[in-house]
Formats: sequence, C-alpha cells, structure tokens
Amino acid sequence: MNVYDVIKKPLISEKSSFMRSNHNQYCFAVDSRATKQQIRTAVEKLFGVKVTEVRAMNYHGKRKRMGRNIGKTSDWKKAIVSLAEGMKIDLFEGV
Repeated sequence: MNVYDVIKKPLISEKSSFMRSNHNQYCFAVDSRATKQQIRTAVEKLFGVKVTEVRAMNYHGKRKRMGRNIGKTSDWKKAIVSLAEGMKIDLFEGV
C-alpha cells in the first residue's frame, strides 16, 4: 500500500488540539486496512518525524435516517500517533 493511500486526512477537533499541544499526539483518519506499522512508516515518510507510538481504532458507521429511508455512514479507522520529544508536524500549526 502506498504511503499516500494509508493516511486519508488529519482530524481536527478540540480533543485532538488538546492532545497535540499537551501530549505531542496527532490524529489521522486512515485506510481501514492499514496496520500500525504501515501508519508509522507513512507518517515518518510524509512529515519527516520520528514516531514513538501508534494507536489505531476502528469505528463502525452510524445508522442515519432521511424520512422513510434508512442508510448507514461508512466504517472508518482512526489513528493516534505519538511523536518523539521535540518533533512536531507543521501542517497542524495555526489551525
């Protein structure tokens, strides 16, 4: 799997901002088939940082209703990446 296929988008929320500023951890939406090792190498190659820990979790899609029709949002996977001391990703700065 290509490194650009592993990481889909960064996740920006209040909780991820708190984790970024206090614990040097970053959140990403990743491909649901990606392993922790693939996530680690993708982040290290794309952003040029040293990753110390990767935590990954699967989220099941929610059932949604629009009138009589019932549908389901997509399942997705979230990864929390911890960086080494002194490292940071400039993509998130100023957001």
